[in-house]
Amino acid sequence: MIDFSLKDRIALITGASRGIGKAVAITLADYGAHCILVSRKAGGLESVAEEIKENRGKADAIACHMGYAEQIESLFKEVESRYGRLDILVNNAATNPHFGDMLSVDEGIWDKTNDVNLKGPFFMIQHGARLMIRNGGGAIVNVSSVNGVRPGFMQGVYSITKAAMISMTKAFAKELGQYNIRVNALLPGLTDTRLSRALMENKPLYETYAKQVPLGRHADPGEMTGAVLYLVSDAASFTTGACLACDGGMLV
Repeated sequence: MIDFSLKDRIALITGASRGIGKAVAITLADYGAHCILVSRKAGGLESVAEEIKENRGKADAIACHMGYAEQIESLFKEVESRYGRLDILVNNAATNPHFGDMLSVDEGIWDKTNDVNLKGPFFMIQHGARLMIRNGGGAIVNVSSVNGVRPGFMQGVYSITKAAMISMTKAFAKELGQYNIRVNALLPGLTDTRLSRALMENKPLYETYAKQVPLGRHADPGEMTGAVLYLVSDAASFTTGACLACDGGMLV
């Protein structure tokens, strides 16, 4: 039988207070991982941690803003102090503060989008990989987007950061393979999260999008979890540098 068990593994999931991050955290905990839930504010994480614990899972909540390298460094000092290791890292946290044309983007929007979507995940991988190397390896999943392959309408800067995340995934996969660390990317299509609310609430835009999807609909966050479970488990022991699209066929 294919082994999807994550028993006794330490998993860190960013953006875990809602949406895809929350769904992934619950699933990894269901399969035995001790989940470290990370988000900008601790308040939203506590209910997720309690939900996991009520289902006999293990979870802790730690606040950290992905846009600040010093907070990421402090996060990993705490992870090392509390757990002594890290086996799984899921870079899910993201932002899209601007839904509009790129000609109207100012420096603040550019910096905020790049800090959270690209700089943060880079330093998360850097610190996480150092911990993983000490313990013989690990698995990293970067939650990118189909927009990284095909830029989304009125989502230019966001799409640029997600394309860069795909490149970053492949670059780290090449560098970290020698340490038995696998680095892969998940490319969700339109998923029912707060980040996608502007598009989903615009009926003409949503209908245009749905026509491009062979399955004819958007995804629920829970429909992303099977792919992440595969990528972080031993079932994907020879998979690294891959970009797995869960998009209802949009990129076909």
